Amino acid sequence: MERLKKLVCNRWMVLVAAMWVQSCAGIGYVFGSLSPVIKTALRYNQKQINALGVAKDLGDSVGLFAGLLCEVLPTWGMLLVGALQNLLGYGWLWLIVIHRFPSPPFWMICVLIFVGTNGETYFNTAALVSCVRTFPRNRGPIVGILKGFTGLSGAIFTQIYATIYAPDQAAFIFMVAVGPFMMAVAMMFILRPLAAGRRDQINPASDTDNFNFIYGVCLLLAAYLMGVMLLQDLIHVNRTLTSIFTLGLLIILLLPFSLPVISTFFPRWRTRALSVNKDGTDQLQAGLLEDHLGQLPEKVPYTDYQYIDRQDSVDVLVQDQKSQGLDLLNEYERQKLYNQLESRWFHAAAGGAVSIKRIRRAPRRGEDFTLMQALMKADFWLLFFALSCGGGSGLTIIDNLGQMSESLGYANSHIFVSMISIWNFLGRIGGGFLSEIVARDYAYPRPVTMAAAQIIMAIGQVVFATSWPGCLYGGTLLVGLGYGAHWSIVPATASELFGLKHFGSLYNFITMANPTGSLIFSGLIAGTIYDWEAEKQQLYRYPSHSLMAKGGYNHPSKCEGAVCFFLTYLLMAGVCVIGVILSLVLSYRTKIVYSTMYGSDHGT
Repeated sequence: MERLKKLVCNRWMVLVAAMWVQSCAGIGYVFGSLSPVIKTALRYNQKQINALGVAKDLGDSVGLFAGLLCEVLPTWGMLLVGALQNLLGYGWLWLIVIHRFPSPPFWMICVLIFVGTNGETYFNTAALVSCVRTFPRNRGPIVGILKGFTGLSGAIFTQIYATIYAPDQAAFIFMVAVGPFMMAVAMMFILRPLAAGRRDQINPASDTDNFNFIYGVCLLLAAYLMGVMLLQDLIHVNRTLTSIFTLGLLIILLLPFSLPVISTFFPRWRTRALSVNKDGTDQLQAGLLEDHLGQLPEKVPYTDYQYIDRQDSVDVLVQDQKSQGLDLLNEYERQKLYNQLESRWFHAAAGGAVSIKRIRRAPRRGEDFTLMQALMKADFWLLFFALSCGGGSGLTIIDNLGQMSESLGYANSHIFVSMISIWNFLGRIGGGFLSEIVARDYAYPRPVTMAAAQIIMAIGQVVFATSWPGCLYGGTLLVGLGYGAHWSIVPATASELFGLKHFGSLYNFITMANPTGSLIFSGLIAGTIYDWEAEKQQLYRYPSHSLMAKGGYNHPSKCEGAVCFFLTYLLMAGVCVIGVILSLVLSYRTKIVYSTMYGSDHGT
C-alpha cells in the first residue's frame, strides 16, 4: 500500500497521466469523421456543416473560462468540469443523431458542439499547468510532449473506432462523448501539480534519460500510426488484423507507465547519476531533498497578512544568493545550497517570521504576471500576433486540405489529413525538444525557434503554390511540422516571460490567437478566393448561365486546378514572413531574460 501511494505521488506518474488525458483531448481533430453522419441524420447542407465547424473551432480555442477557473479550482475540479462538458455536449448530440431526442433548432446543435469541444480546454489547462509546475526546468519538452499527444488523439480515436464500432458512424459520436469522460475521471486524483517537497528525488541525468525514453516512445507511436494508416489505405484489412493493430497501439501508449513503476517498485534499477566536482572526482547525488520538507505547510503568513508560497520564498532566497556565486556552482552544489535555503525558510517560519520582504511593484519579465498585467505588455501582444500569423496560416491549410486535394485531382483526401496529423505531432515533439536546446543550452531566446518554424511554413506554402507533382506531400510535411512546433514553443515562452502562477489564464488567452487567424485567413481570404475562382470557371464553361456565374444556383461550385488556392498560398507565405519578423522582434526584446535565466547553466 505504501508503494502504491508513492507511485501515485511520483512526478513521472503525473506526466504519464497527463499524456493519457491529452491523448483524449483532441476532440476537434475528429470533426471530419463526425460531420458526415451529422449531415445525413439531420439533413444539413454543406453551409450548415461549415458553421458547425466554426462552432467546433471556437470551442476548441476559447479557453479563457478554463484559465480563469484554474485560479480557483483544484486540478480534479478542472478535469471534472471538462469531462461533464464533453459528456453533455457530445452525449446529447449522439442521442439526437440516433433520434432518441427530436431534432432541435440549428443554433442548439452549434451550442452543443461548442460546449462539448470546449471541454478539452479544461483537459489542456489541467495537464499543462500540472506538468509545467511539476517540471519547471523542462518546460519545452513537457509542453511539446503533451501538445503532441493532443494532435495525435484524432488518429488514436479513429483506430479504436475501427476496431470496436465500425461501420456504425453514429457510434463514433458516442465514443467521443464517453471516452474522454472516462479517462478524465480515472486520472482525476493522479494528475495534479506536485509541491517541491513532495517531488521524488531530482536527478538531472536520470531525467534526461527518462525524457529521451519518452521521445523514443513518441517517435515509435508516430511511425506505427503512419504505417497502420498507409496499410489500411492501400489494402483491405479485416477486423482481426485491425484489432491486432489497435492492441499494438494500446501497448505503445502504456510504455511510458514503466517509468514511474520502475522508479517506485524497482529503485535499484534507476540510473545512478554522478556529478563531477572540480577535481574530477565522481560524487553520487543523493539525499538532496530532505524528507521533512514534505511536512512543511504550503503557505505561511507575513507582515501584511497576505500569503506567499513556500516555493516563492525559496526562489527569492535563491535570487538573493546569485550575487554570492550561486551561478558558479555545479548542479550538485547548487541543489545542496537550495535545500539549505529551504531549511532556513523552515526555521524562520517556525519562529513566526519569514526571512524575506517583498516590495509591491509591477512584475518584470520572467516574474509572475496576472492576465491584466500581461495584457499591458508589448511582449505579450508580439507573442499573440506571431501565433496568429503562424497558427492561423497553418490552420488555413488544415481546414482546406480536402478542397486542396480535390482541386488537384486526388479522389480521397484521407491520406493527406492523416499525414498532416502525424507531421503536426512530430512538429510538437520536435519543437519542444529543439527549443529547449536553444534556450537552455545556448541561452538564446526561445522565440527564435518559432521564427524558424514560420520560415519552414513559408517554404511549405511556396511548395503548395508550385503545383508540382507530389507538392501536397512535401507541403503537408513542412506546414505540419511548422504548425505543430508553435504549440510547444508558445506555451513554454509564455511561462518563461510571464511566470507560472497564472499560467492557465495566460495560456488560454494566447490560444485565442489561433481561431482569430483562422477566421481571417481561412474564412475570409481562402474561402473568398476559392469561390471567386470557382465562379470564374463556371462562367467560362457556361457563359449563357449568368445566374450560375453569380452563384445563384443551389449547389456550390467546385474549383479545379492549381489556380484555386495559388493566391492563397502566396498570401499565407507572406503572413508567415510577417510572423517571422514579429518573432525576431520578440527575441531581440527578451534576449536579456534568457541570458539571465539560462546563461549560468553553461557558464556564461
